[in-house]
Amino acid sequence: MAMNNPYMVMRSFRRDDEVKNRKLARGTVRRVLGYATPYRVLVIGFLITLVIDAVLVVAQPLLFRRIIDQGVTPGDSQVVTTTAILIAVLAAFDAGLTLVGRWYSARIGEGLIYDLRTEVYDHVQRQLVAFFTRAQTGALVSRLNSDVVGAQQAFTSTLSGVVGNAISLVAVIIAMMALSWQITLASLVLLPVFLVPARYFGRTLQAMTREQMQLNAEMSTQMTERFNVAGALLVKLFGRPDDEAVSFSGKAARVRDTGVRIAMANRIFFTALTLVAALATALVYGVGGNLAITGAITVGTLLALAALLGRLYGPLTALSNVRVDVMTALVSFERVFEILDLRPMVEDRPDPVALEAGPTRIEFDHVRFRYPSADEVSLASLESVAKADAAPVRDDVLKDVSFVAEPGQMVALVGPSGAGKTTITALVSRLYDVSDGAIRINGIDVRDVSQQSLHDLVGVVTQDAHMFHDTIRANLVYARPDATDDELHAALRDAQVLSLVEALPDGLDTVVGDRGYRLSGGEKQRMAIARLLLKAPDVVVLDEATAHLDSESEVQVQQALATALEGRTSLVIAHRLSTIREADVILVVEDGRIAQHGTHEALLARGGTYADLYRTQFATQESQPV
Repeated sequence: MAMNNPYMVMRSFRRDDEVKNRKLARGTVRRVLGYATPYRVLVIGFLITLVIDAVLVVAQPLLFRRIIDQGVTPGDSQVVTTTAILIAVLAAFDAGLTLVGRWYSARIGEGLIYDLRTEVYDHVQRQLVAFFTRAQTGALVSRLNSDVVGAQQAFTSTLSGVVGNAISLVAVIIAMMALSWQITLASLVLLPVFLVPARYFGRTLQAMTREQMQLNAEMSTQMTERFNVAGALLVKLFGRPDDEAVSFSGKAARVRDTGVRIAMANRIFFTALTLVAALATALVYGVGGNLAITGAITVGTLLALAALLGRLYGPLTALSNVRVDVMTALVSFERVFEILDLRPMVEDRPDPVALEAGPTRIEFDHVRFRYPSADEVSLASLESVAKADAAPVRDDVLKDVSFVAEPGQMVALVGPSGAGKTTITALVSRLYDVSDGAIRINGIDVRDVSQQSLHDLVGVVTQDAHMFHDTIRANLVYARPDATDDELHAALRDAQVLSLVEALPDGLDTVVGDRGYRLSGGEKQRMAIARLLLKAPDVVVLDEATAHLDSESEVQVQQALATALEGRTSLVIAHRLSTIREADVILVVEDGRIAQHGTHEALLARGGTYADLYRTQFATQESQPV
C-alpha cells in the first residue's frame, strides 16, 4: 500500500542509490589505500608533520594570553620579551614544518599521479582495436590528465585536511575548555547548523562535478579531433568552420554554466559557514566580555578564547566540507578505475610460448569470428556521441574458414568489400581472438604464444600507414630501436625511397608532420615498407597497401613490396592483377567463407566468383604496365 505512494517510491529509489554509492565509495577507498601502500613511509612522515602543526595551532593564543595577563597587565617587560621571542621561534619552526609537510605532500601526490598515469596508459594501449574505434580520444586524454590530477589532489589535500583539522579541532577544544568551559559550550551552540548545508551541498556538488568532468571530456574530444591534420582538412574542405565554432561554443557554454553553478554552490556553502562562525565570535565577545568585566576571567583569557575560536571554526568549516571534498575526489578516482576495470579481451596466458624466428606456416582451422559488442570492449562514458550499442550481437563475420599458408608462400585474398578479408589478416596478428576454431603458427595456437613474440614475427602494412609526428629516423627505428644508420639506409633503398630522403635538407632527421602528412601517399607507403623491412618479419600481411595511389607511386610501391615479400610467408589483400598472378594460392572470400581457392589459371578455368571478379575488376589491368 505504501509503495503505491509516489513519494515513498522515490524515497526508496534514493535509499537504494545511497546504499549503492556507499558501497562504491568503500570499494574505491580501499583501492586508493592500495595505491598509497608504496608510499607508507612518506605518508607516516606527512602525518607526523600534520600532528605537530596541529598542536602548534593552540600555542600562539596561549602565549598571547601569557603576554597580556603576566606581562602587560602587571608591567613585567621581561615576560613580554621572552614570550615574544618564543612566539617568533615557534613561528619560524612552524614555517619550516610547513615546508617539510609540503615536500611530503608533493612527493606522495606526484608519485600517485605517475603511478596512475602510467598504469592507465599501459592498460589502455593493451585494449582491442575495437576499443579505439569507439572511444573518443579527447575523453581518454581527459581521464589521463584532469581526472588523474583530481584524484591526486584528493589524496593529498583531502587527507591532510581531514587529519590536520581533526587534530587541530581536538586540541583547540581542549584548550578552550581549560580556559573557560562556559564560553566553549556557548560557542558550540551553533555547531548543528553546520551539518545541514554540508549534507545537502555534498550530494549536489558530487553530481555537478561528475557532469563538469564529462562536459570537459566532450570539449577536449572536439578539440582533439578537429586539431589534427585530417580533421582540420575536412572542416576546411566542407567549409564548416562557422558550424564548428557554434558547436564548440555550445559545449564551452555548458562547461561555463556548470562551473558557475559549482562556484555559486561552493560560495553559498562557505558564506553560510562563515556567517555561523562570525555569530559565534560575537557570542564569545559578548559573553566573555561581560565575564571579564565582572572579573570571572582575565582579559588575556578572553583574547586567547577569541583567537582559539577562529582556529575552532576554521577546522569545523573544513571538516563540514569533507563530504564535499571526498565525494568530489571519489568521482575522479571512479572515472580512473572505470578505465582500469575494463579488461583487455586479448591477453597472454600464463607461461606463454615464445615463437622462434624462421620459416613460418600459418593455419586457419575452422575459424569462426564475430566482432565483440560495445559493452565488451568499451565504456559508454567514453562515447558521448556514440553510446554503447543496445542492438543484439551481430552474426559471425567469418564462418568456418580453413586454409594453410606454407612457409614462403604468398596467399592472395580477393573478394567483394565487406567479405571478411581484413578480418582474416587482423586475426593473424591476434588483434582479436577467434570465436571458435583455431589459428596456428608453426603448429602452435596463437592464443598460447606470447603477444610480443607473435608481433615480432608478423609485419603489417595497411593502406593508410600511420606515421608519428616525429622525424623519419624516429618513425623507422620504432620497428627496431637498435638499428644503425647503415641499416636504415639499406631499408630505405630496398623500399625505393632512399633518394627522396637523401634529397631532403635534414635527411633522416626530417620531421614528417602529423600522421606523416608532409609526405605524399606513395612516399608514406614506401616509408612504411622500409619500416617493415627494418623489422625483418617472417610473416608479412599487406592490407591493400597500394590502394588509393597514383600509377607512378603504385609502381614504385610494388617494386618495394616485391623485396618485402621475398622468401617470407605472406597474406596479401590484393587488388592488382600482377600481385594475384604471382600468388601461390588465391583465396576468394565471400560472405565470411572461403568460396574458392587455387591458382589464377585454375580459378579462371573453373569459373564462378573469381571469374566474375576478374571480368569486372581485374581484366582492365591486362594492358596496363605492371
